[in-house]
Amino acid sequence: MKNFLLIFWLLFFSVTGFADEAKLKGIIENIYPELIVKSITKTEFNELYEVYIGGQIIYTDKNFNFLIVEGRIVDPSTKIDMTSERLEILTLVDFKALPFKYAIKDVRGSGKSKIAVFSDIDCPFCRRLEKQALARLTDATIYTFLYPLAIHPDAEKKSKKIWCSENPTLAWSEFMLKNKLPENQGNCENPIKDISILAKELGVSSTPTIIFSSGKRVEGAMPYSDLVKYLDDK
Repeated sequence: MKNFLLIFWLLFFSVTGFADEAKLKGIIENIYPELIVKSITKTEFNELYEVYIGGQIIYTDKNFNFLIVEGRIVDPSTKIDMTSERLEILTLVDFKALPFKYAIKDVRGSGKSKIAVFSDIDCPFCRRLEKQALARLTDATIYTFLYPLAIHPDAEKKSKKIWCSENPTLAWSEFMLKNKLPENQGNCENPIKDISILAKELGVSSTPTIIFSSGKRVEGAMPYSDLVKYLDDK
């Protein structure tokens, strides 16, 4: 009888927890229909819920009465940033499953080390990454997903010109390093919309976003020395 009661209460609280999470998911998606709620997890802290949405972690209660954005949970005894640890887990990407047919492929040397980059052609930080870090890579394969952001009105047109050139790999390098854009109409079939959908599914909202073969991702123009460390991290 005691075992039956234990199982009953475990099932009750489990179902209740799932119901709360489903309700919260519905509330958030109703308020922010343009965003995808990837996961909701009840934390160990006083009815606080972790919500992974739009590539970031936010915190709220089960009724969405408040919202903590860009807040961090830190273990005071160990000084460990628990939010960063969770975010690293939640943002892991199945690298091999990426649709590389949508990417510009640049193989250097043996091509052994592999990375994918979501890049906006008019993003100054993307250009910095290209010039100061990616250009220095050898024995690497770089997959560039052209991801023009709305804040750069000419980026989509330029991206199409790159994709529609005779040699997209060379065209991308020429523009990012020398500011030379191909002379074509950019009216060929292209994957720009598909990449935008992919970015939303992965929670990629800024450029550059780098995804390593380990599945880890980093946002921003990271220095060459840091980039190499991530490449070595299997």
